[in-house]
Amino acid sequence: MTTTISVIAKALLKAQKEFGPALKTATNPHFRSKYVALDGCIEAVIDALHNNGIALTQRTHDCESGIRIETILIHESGESLSGGILHVPAAKQDPQGYGSALTYSRRYSIMTFLGVPAEDDDGNQATKSMAEKVREAAPVSKKSTP
Repeated sequence: MTTTISVIAKALLKAQKEFGPALKTATNPHFRSKYVALDGCIEAVIDALHNNGIALTQRTHDCESGIRIETILIHESGESLSGGILHVPAAKQDPQGYGSALTYSRRYSIMTFLGVPAEDDDGNQATKSMAEKVREAAPVSKKSTP
C-alpha cells in the first residue's frame, strides 16, 4: 500500500499562507516576560487549517519521565501528516509538573511542525536596525541627468 501526501501537502501550503503570528499574550511572572500561550498557538493556525480541510490533533505517547506528544494533521481526503514525537521531561514528578510539560510540549510541537513564528519584539527591532544599517552602508546610485 502506497501512502501519498500530495493533497494534504497542497492544502497545508495554502493554509500556511493564511497563518497569523502566535501572539505573546501570557506573562511569566518568574522571568517577567511575555510568551505565547497554547491557545495563542492554536488561534494562529486553526482557522486557516479548517479553511483548507485540515484537522489538527495531538496524541500523547507513554513516557515515565515526562510527556511525549505527537502533532498530527488530518486532511478531509484521508491523508495525514505527523510532526514526529517531541519529548519534554517533567520538571517535577507530580500532576503540576506533568501538566506544565504537556502544555509546553503541545505549544512547541504545533509551532515547530507548522512553522509558526512567535511575534518577536526584540527580533523585529534587531531586524529593523539591521535593515537601517544595510541602507546606510549601501552605495547610493544616482542617475545623472544630461
